[in-house]
Amino acid sequence: MAEKVIWEGTPSQWSNFVFYMLCIPLMVVFGLGLILALWKYLDTESNKIKITEHQITEQRGILAKVTDGLDLYQIQYIRHEQPFVLRFFELSTIVLYTSDQLYPRLILQGVEDGENIKKILRKAVNDQKDLKGEWLRDLYFN
Repeated sequence: MAEKVIWEGTPSQWSNFVFYMLCIPLMVVFGLGLILALWKYLDTESNKIKITEHQITEQRGILAKVTDGLDLYQIQYIRHEQPFVLRFFELSTIVLYTSDQLYPRLILQGVEDGENIKKILRKAVNDQKDLKGEWLRDLYFN
């Protein structure tokens, strides 16, 4: 049975606004700014995030692809941030603190409707922890 997708998307290019502004003087002086801005654009577009009812999967990479997954029950704390620049575009950053040794902190930057995603994600995390707890109780106490 296929997992239910809670959210799927890529970070907004607006999350790179400051970087793009810093590239403008480099374009005029060296021409390097255009290459850097294009690379950052492609890097952001190739960052695919998918949240299902069981895990978060992140695929990133321009030339080579890397896919990582994090089980939702490993999330310990969810933080919703709205940095100054992102607030103008109604975007958020969601920071996930986890018990995973490879991903102690996972950052979902430049997402739309961050407060709602946080609520949905919190419910899915709690549901997974409840299921995991029931499984462990059945394993050890039956």
